[in-house]
Amino acid sequence: MHSFSGFDWRHGKIADLDRQFPSYLSAFLPHLALDVEDAYGTHFGFVHSGQGVLLHDGRVHQLYPGMYFSVPGRFSLIGGQGIFVTRERWRGFFHVGGPAEWAGRLKYIDGCTDSLLIPPVKLGDPCLNLLYFPAGIDQTQHTHPSDRIGMILSGRGQCVTPDGEIDLVPGMIFCIHTGGLHSFRTPYGQDMRVLAYHPDSDFGPSDEKHPMINRTMVNGVSASEIEEIRTK
Repeated sequence: MHSFSGFDWRHGKIADLDRQFPSYLSAFLPHLALDVEDAYGTHFGFVHSGQGVLLHDGRVHQLYPGMYFSVPGRFSLIGGQGIFVTRERWRGFFHVGGPAEWAGRLKYIDGCTDSLLIPPVKLGDPCLNLLYFPAGIDQTQHTHPSDRIGMILSGRGQCVTPDGEIDLVPGMIFCIHTGGLHSFRTPYGQDMRVLAYHPDSDFGPSDEKHPMINRTMVNGVSASEIEEIRTK
């Protein structure tokens, strides 16, 4: 199995993805309308260029380059160009944010950084990330336990796999497949920004641990540590 797959831009559904966390990839193109009829999934998207609108639940939301969104259930897009990944049979929050900052706020491997644009609602849920690769990066080869679906937002670099080296350019849509050995590389003088959707996570709040219950103190003890309160 190949580590890396690239996809051509086309309006509507592009590819089915990781079957352990059923997801599919779609794109939207300028001057076209797209009606998404999946009532039971949640759609994680990013606007790469152009302006458009997102219609959901009777409301109109303006979209500009660099903005990102999470939409549960049916919605429509008019204008702009970008992608979204649908996590099937999972319901997340509605969220429109951005534009994304240039670099990430969290340390990642080999001097790279990451920001959680849309974090997991609960432990194990999907998330949307912005990865930043400074100039002159030559990452350690690594794998992921599930598909990583992404798009090159700006800059240039390469993805190094056992099958060869793939040139990465702005607007390129790709998937790093489950268990696929790979690394990213940037030339000197050229950084790179990458959108990355994860269908799962090992991070996030749970019923036992989240900021509200952790910071509710009963006689000086966090309610998260008091079993009879937590399980009533």
